Amino acid sequence: MDENIIKTLRDNWDEILLRHKEDFELQNVAFETFIRSLQIHSAKEGLLILSSPENESAVNLIKKKYLRNLQLSICEYTESLFEVDIISQKASKTKTSEAPLPEKKSFVSLKDEGSIKLNPNYTFEKFIVGPNNNIAHTVSLAVAESPAKKYNPLFIHGGVGLGKTHLMQAIAHSIMENMPEKKVLYVTSETFTYELIDYLRTNKRDPNFRNKYRNIDVLLIDDIQFIIGKESTQEEFFHTFNDLYQHGKQIVLTSDKPPKHMETLPERLQSRFSEGMICDIQIPSYETKRAILDQKIEDRYLQNIPDDVRDYIVNNIKSSIRELEGSINTLQAYVDLNNTEITIEAAKEALKDYVSPEHNKVITPELILSIVSEHYGITVSDILSKKKSSDITYPRQIVMYLCRQMTAESAEKIGETLGRDHSTILHGAKQINKELLSNDQLKTTIEILMNKIDPSLNNN
Repeated sequence: MDENIIKTLRDNWDEILLRHKEDFELQNVAFETFIRSLQIHSAKEGLLILSSPENESAVNLIKKKYLRNLQLSICEYTESLFEVDIISQKASKTKTSEAPLPEKKSFVSLKDEGSIKLNPNYTFEKFIVGPNNNIAHTVSLAVAESPAKKYNPLFIHGGVGLGKTHLMQAIAHSIMENMPEKKVLYVTSETFTYELIDYLRTNKRDPNFRNKYRNIDVLLIDDIQFIIGKESTQEEFFHTFNDLYQHGKQIVLTSDKPPKHMETLPERLQSRFSEGMICDIQIPSYETKRAILDQKIEDRYLQNIPDDVRDYIVNNIKSSIRELEGSINTLQAYVDLNNTEITIEAAKEALKDYVSPEHNKVITPELILSIVSEHYGITVSDILSKKKSSDITYPRQIVMYLCRQMTAESAEKIGETLGRDHSTILHGAKQINKELLSNDQLKTTIEILMNKIDPSLNNN
């Protein structure tokens, strides 16, 4: 590469980056986190190599999201054509270092401590970025790269099924992969509440609860809104939050609404939540929804869904990503049961409850399946399978119970969806109904699931 071009780049690098930010209207968060820190590493024939202080995983995402436009800015400024690449400073240091890697990742597993298994598909690589979630994605990536140094606490809010859990679990996945020495704990507010109830029953003498929640580096709690209004839970959470924050630990929370709109949220908690970064996820645009739908179809190996059917789904499923996923389940079940091909006519018939003219939310067994499987960190296929392990049969019975409670479908119709006969559906629902009489934890779970299935219940 011409030495004059290299000198021009080095002498004007800050100006080039600032002009790039202005030309492509980059958000301040994205620019300061990922672009400002890029430096010229080296140049050779036809190739300019930049270096980033981020780790290799983050650099891959930067390249995917920003490299093409950055190359345009650099080439335009120098009036020359060449390729641009980015490497990680940390990756090159790691290759030359002989320091031994930690023996294992210290994420608290489901079997060991009662936390939630991560969905393997909920990674940054599989998160579709659009105008509706760009800031939340950028900030989450920054937190994953530098826990407790940028945006602490991080509070992500948005409607049901828009991707909050995906982003939160992506943070956990990334930290576990790139910083295996970090102790990461991801739980739902439901799990936190369960374990707190057990802790209070011992009159706070059992040290396990506080040891678990305070001797960690990163705490991620999903659906924090379900803690709000429960006085003893709020109190213990406040102390846990303070302890972690004061010791420089990262906290990530999600909710269906921002702190200022939580009417029963104590002022001291609202103040704590607002000390870091609050960002929202909105309903995606058509283009983003189409990309998400294509990704979901690819994940399920359902490449036989034609483009016109995909367009029909995206144009008519308006409220959430979760309903997009539910529509795929419903359509697949319909064509399997009727032994027919996937066509527009089949899609209209299968999804008529999703796209009713009044756009009222219709609760279907497929929607319940989708929400319960996500809640328990298992797949819809697991619930529909013949597996008889307790971690599958229990959620399966809960699906049966909720279908009986929240839909007008008969036991026979529910059985068709779940691949069971009507007597099995009645028995499963009866088992859960019986356990609800004495199991407070199950009552909390059912309440949370019903509010996820029909958020309007949370406003009553």
